[in-house]
Amino acid sequence: MTGRTYPDETAGSFPEPPVEFTDGEDRDIRIEESGVDDFDRLVAMYDAFDAADRAQGIPPVKEEAVREWLDTLLSEESVNVVAVHDGSPVGHAILVPDREAAYELAVFVLHDYQSAGIGTELLEALLGSGRAAGVEKVWLTVERWNEPAIALYKKLGFETSNAESFELEMAIRLS
Repeated sequence: MTGRTYPDETAGSFPEPPVEFTDGEDRDIRIEESGVDDFDRLVAMYDAFDAADRAQGIPPVKEEAVREWLDTLLSEESVNVVAVHDGSPVGHAILVPDREAAYELAVFVLHDYQSAGIGTELLEALLGSGRAAGVEKVWLTVERWNEPAIALYKKLGFETSNAESFELEMAIRLS
């Protein structure tokens, strides 16, 4: 047992994919549910991922490790959404089930697509897709220095559930 706590109140509403929008750089982005059909496209995205944007050891660096990692993430139990620009993934967000009937959240956006609103739209669509799939509780960890991410998570309804380690743990209740 982790002792993780979740808010008593459920979060507000979130859109379900597909979601189409124009990002802050005037690019047409489509967010859609993702699965094993996107495997090779996601491998290519993670191959292009900037080393400086890796956190907590993920995504993995080498292609073989990325493939093994994606095998787990794209399982039927997980919830995946992908942001696509000009036919290629530029962002990926995932809810992975844990051993305590909750889901861990992870989100990745290619460097050239960051700070354009894609992460926000990606997370909202992921949470909408998660709620539709029956996900009740979601948690994540974020490095304490990552103030933009923390502000975004709070805006979406996440609350700090554990601040006793190097990283903050945050949680949200979807239903």
